[in-house]
Amino acid sequence: MFLPTTPQEVAARGWDQLDVILVTGDAYIDSPFIGVSVIGRVLADVGYRVGIIAQPDIHGPDDITRLGEPALFWGVSGGSIDSMVANYTALGKPRRSDDYTPGGRNNRRPDRAVIVYTNLIKRYVKGTPQRPAPPIVLGGVEASLRRVAHYDAWDDALRRSILLDAKADYLIYGMAEETVLAFADALRFSDSPRRLRGLCYVDETPRKGYLELPSYEEVVESKQAFTEMFHTFYQNSDPRSARGLTQRYANRHLIHNPPAPYLSQKRLDEVYALDYERDAHPYYAKQGAIKALETITFAVNTHRGCYGECNFCAIGVHEGRTVRWRSPESIEAEARDLTHRPEFKGIIQDVSAPTVNMYGFECPKKLRQGPCQDRRCLYPDVCPTLPVDHSHHQELLQRLRNLPGVKKVFVSSGLRHDLLLDDEAHGEEYLQEVVEHHVSGQMKVAPEHSEEHVLEAMGKPGSESLLEFRERFFEATEKAGKQQFLTYYFIAAHPGCTEADMHRLREFAVSELGMLPEQVQIFTPTPSTYASLMYYTETNPFTSEPIYVEKRFKGKRRQKRILTSR
Repeated sequence: MFLPTTPQEVAARGWDQLDVILVTGDAYIDSPFIGVSVIGRVLADVGYRVGIIAQPDIHGPDDITRLGEPALFWGVSGGSIDSMVANYTALGKPRRSDDYTPGGRNNRRPDRAVIVYTNLIKRYVKGTPQRPAPPIVLGGVEASLRRVAHYDAWDDALRRSILLDAKADYLIYGMAEETVLAFADALRFSDSPRRLRGLCYVDETPRKGYLELPSYEEVVESKQAFTEMFHTFYQNSDPRSARGLTQRYANRHLIHNPPAPYLSQKRLDEVYALDYERDAHPYYAKQGAIKALETITFAVNTHRGCYGECNFCAIGVHEGRTVRWRSPESIEAEARDLTHRPEFKGIIQDVSAPTVNMYGFECPKKLRQGPCQDRRCLYPDVCPTLPVDHSHHQELLQRLRNLPGVKKVFVSSGLRHDLLLDDEAHGEEYLQEVVEHHVSGQMKVAPEHSEEHVLEAMGKPGSESLLEFRERFFEATEKAGKQQFLTYYFIAAHPGCTEADMHRLREFAVSELGMLPEQVQIFTPTPSTYASLMYYTETNPFTSEPIYVEKRFKGKRRQKRILTSR
């Protein structure tokens, strides 16, 4: 049964009022891949009455008020993607399509959706002196990655914490399941939620014992201060080692509590075992097909987090730099459930996570103390203390493809080729397993570039590992008696990249890879990444040296064309 999204559904359950109303920029897809659905299910599982309003009409009160006023709080999310990334290309053009909107037309998600939805609630849901309006809590990717002062490429300026710009009451960042439960409990029992980990709020004074970031006024005036701020913010994003943070905005202070502890494997299994419909709510499905369902309906998420720490990626800041994985039994149970769905055709489309081959192993030191401050797990090379072992994922894939009713299990997400090459004990056998049984004609890898100084700015390994992996891949495909290919993903106009670098990348692609790539994206500076910091400051934050940044749309377009033109 879906969570209610209409007054009729609320009444049918015999409820006179909801405890929590979640508002999202996506259509309501009840899936473990959709953050708002996960939060709603987690709350409902312990007895809270939860409703969802998806993609409300922002031009009037009808949508936002249709479920009434919640007893405890409003939860506001921009959806699965930052609304500005969802609405505009890297060249600033409006996107025509949206995979999370019925009918596929990008006409339902407003710019800066979190701010707009918060203002919509405030406009039409008024409290009284006797009964104040319930608090508004921000969450999801858009809020999480904009929780402190951040560079915004669409304004080409530093923006304040989205909590202040939205004028909401609280912000819950990260994956949030346990924090939102504790938050609901605190409100239910008239307790203050301000102590909760994973929570941000605004106060008149800084919190004692917390690290003080450079103020908003300071970072606007000084790019060096902004760089120092971001280093401190990034280094305090892991629950095992992070301290609380404060940041002053004029006469107010953002209080940023330390991150919530990661879920245990048992708890992670429980979250994924909740009763998701794995479909769009009929209220939204009747409005048109939702493209996202094509890729997530028969897919299984195996783990969270990423220790790749690519400088252009925000997964580490939002999901965490420590990988947590579900038990094989939990994943197998979910796969079995998929086989019982009437529309299942025998194909599990994807069994993976942000990086497919990080399942089943982590650095013991990191699990005890948090990430190292002086080096990364995979850059400049794979850390020797990381116990790389692909056998766990290989065994999982074998279990899944042997399930009754399963014809094929694909691994569609990207694979870290340098990580696979580091696994001398199991890497070759794992690659053979994937090539023979789990590739749908093409395997995705993301070298991103060929030039060393650009790869250094990206935090990516050198091209030697790509060429070695390429050789092993084609040896494995030949051994399997198959004709399969590699799909390479590259980035144009990343900080540090010039047109000359793109010409050299083209030469590399033609001479070493034997092709001209089609999967080339222009770099987009997204909030809370080191690459966006480089883009804004035009400085390498690790060396303090100047770095070339292409900021002209024409120049960015030209860089992409250098690589893709025939």
